[in-house]
Amino acid sequence: MAESMTGLKRSHRCTEVSNQLIGEKVTVMGWVQKRRNLGSLIFVDLRDRSGLLQIIFDEETIGTEGFEKAEKLRNEYVIAVVGTVEQRSGAVNQNLKTGDIEIKAEELRILSESETPPIPIDANLKVKDEVRLKYRYLDLRRPNIQRNLIIRSKVAMLVRNFLAEEGFLEIETPMLTKSTPEGARDYLVPSRVHPGSFYALPQSPQLFKQLLMCSGYDRYFQIVKCFRDEDLRADRQPEFTQIDMELSFVDVDDVIDVNERLLAKIFKEILDVDVALPIPRMTWQEAMDRFGSDKPDMRFGMELTDVTEVVKDCDFVVFKGAIEAGGTVRGINATGQGNLGRKKIDVLVKFAKDFGAKGLAYIQLKSDGSVKSSFAKFMKEEEMTALIDAMGGKPGDLLLFAADKNAVVYDVLGNLRLEIAKKYDMIPEGEFKFLWVTEFPLLEWNEDENRYTAMHHPFTMPMEEDLQYIDSDPGRVRAKAYDIVLNGTELGGGSVRIFQNDIQEKMFECLGFTKEEAHERFGFLLEAFKYGVPPHAGLAYGLDRLIMWMTGEDSIRDVIAFPKVKDASCLMTEAPAPVDDIQLNELQIQLDLEDK
Repeated sequence: MAESMTGLKRSHRCTEVSNQLIGEKVTVMGWVQKRRNLGSLIFVDLRDRSGLLQIIFDEETIGTEGFEKAEKLRNEYVIAVVGTVEQRSGAVNQNLKTGDIEIKAEELRILSESETPPIPIDANLKVKDEVRLKYRYLDLRRPNIQRNLIIRSKVAMLVRNFLAEEGFLEIETPMLTKSTPEGARDYLVPSRVHPGSFYALPQSPQLFKQLLMCSGYDRYFQIVKCFRDEDLRADRQPEFTQIDMELSFVDVDDVIDVNERLLAKIFKEILDVDVALPIPRMTWQEAMDRFGSDKPDMRFGMELTDVTEVVKDCDFVVFKGAIEAGGTVRGINATGQGNLGRKKIDVLVKFAKDFGAKGLAYIQLKSDGSVKSSFAKFMKEEEMTALIDAMGGKPGDLLLFAADKNAVVYDVLGNLRLEIAKKYDMIPEGEFKFLWVTEFPLLEWNEDENRYTAMHHPFTMPMEEDLQYIDSDPGRVRAKAYDIVLNGTELGGGSVRIFQNDIQEKMFECLGFTKEEAHERFGFLLEAFKYGVPPHAGLAYGLDRLIMWMTGEDSIRDVIAFPKVKDASCLMTEAPAPVDDIQLNELQIQLDLEDK
């Protein structure tokens, strides 16, 4: 039967008790992690969010009634213990912060009993994610998950303090906004007061933070929930958290400077990692040419090499056809993998096809000096030698080639580079390689819609020197946009914003919007721009992704308290769920669903 804690006050968390307190009386509270009954003595590992502390119960000290109560303890009982701190009587446990002490109990209260948990409260839990997330309130008790959420809290506090010192103001923006369907799908919220009309949950506070710059707040930030109705991956959730900021009277270098110092502070304070400043910068085009990705993992080499000129006169139809169609031939050198068996190479070929390749040409430079190639019979000996030399090939290397349109070649080799590095342990452990990727294309061609779309959003400033091409060759125009990348993951991105009406109108024209359509979607922002708008720029981080990298987790679900699964549902609460007809009637919504 549960007891009251009346008259008791916790004096310390478990790991706040140290050998400095030996001989003192303390009151600790928490969960029973483990109980060992040795007959005359009962040992209990008490757990709270700080860690573990050993409690000893002996009948002489705690009395018969207290000892009998201790015999009833089971895992996950919530207890309060009053006792004296002593030097540990047994061997010191070097793995515990409190491994050299223990508490000799003088009073025990059972505050809450527990049934046997459906999952063990263990850092090395080996159960399916579906089971963990169904019992998330128990999963959250595990020390590694608690560590992640404690780190997340500390990072949020550091961000707030740092940005406040830099003159930023924390200002909240609305959760119920207008739908502006350009990009990912919105989550919609029906209005009861305005039947047939809907709010949208924000995909980002973009328009509101620009309005705050129009209103003269100069430097804004917010740690804010955002929502996107899109398919999920390991690093994606329907609701996620951004560290969002906007600055007035700045250009690219100003935004990068404040964010480099922010990142350096976070990594030093939390992980004791020194981020070397300034962080290297690379243009989007260079990143694509060298790594096949706009978020390159800089921890290892295996860079792409353009061999179009080397093979342009060869008779290999795959290379020749790609070049004649305006594409390129590029390769990567998987150093040290030249002795892979045929089956393993076939797996790589299949992987490349999943990313749009029609095939994957290869040259194996075996350790014994022999050469095996999938296309050698179509190449003259001097052509093959020139190709191997261009790739820096040496005995023991595996050379892999893709030939197609640039976009396909980048996608194939960029992903293949990552796959080989992961599969064959070519990525160094414990390194944090930051990179700014800059000068993104302003626009990208959408084949499905037969029009240009904004690579970032419609308010991104073109580079001044490229404005001359905006009518004649829009795809050539670069943006004053920048992403911060860590170990192959985009942590955040931003841009300088358009603040001149003529450039904004030209941007909407490039995107295929009429003036009426632009005003219908973004009228309140365009109206505000009539009344004096400062030059401004901003950036937003994915807080979940940042914490995932800092904690070494593979999924953002392990750094979010209550995440969703792949179909955007919550296994614990069973959301989303049907609602009553009364609620639907109030909203004047009628469902037209096929019977399942």
